[in-house]
Order: sequence, then C-alpha cells, then structure tokens
Amino acid sequence: MLTWTIIVIESLSVVSLIFLVLLHSGRGGGISDLMGGSLGSVASGSTVAEKNLDRITIAVALVFTFATLSLDLRLQ
Repeated sequence: MLTWTIIVIESLSVVSLIFLVLLHSGRGGGISDLMGGSLGSVASGSTVAEKNLDRITIAVALVFTFATLSLDLRLQ
C-alpha cells in the first residue's frame, strides 16, 4: 500500500515538474510575458510571478527527489 502511494506521488510530481519547467521563460517569453510582466522584468530582473514559479518548481523537484529515493529504498 505504501509503495503505491509513493508511486502516485512520484507520478504526480513528475508531471507537475514537466509542466512547471515548460512554464519558465527561456531567452524570451514565458509566464511573465503572458501576465504582462515584461516591464517589471526590465526594471527588477525578474517578476514576482517568475520568482514564485521558481520556488514552486524547486519544491516540486524536492518532492520528486524524496519520492524517488524513498521508492528506491523501499524496493531494495
């Protein structure tokens, strides 16, 4: 039962992580341009939306990492 729970958490986190990475801006646009934040990005370096997106991406990446490690330890 616990193994299946970890598998579900890992699956959800990997799909979320792919989606969040694709939302990041590359050299040009991204989520900040969708929300009209191009002027704020020139003035401050990055917008609040980009900073929050970075934080959420890091949190989901940590969940994915711990789920992977715990699944590995569980299946050994």
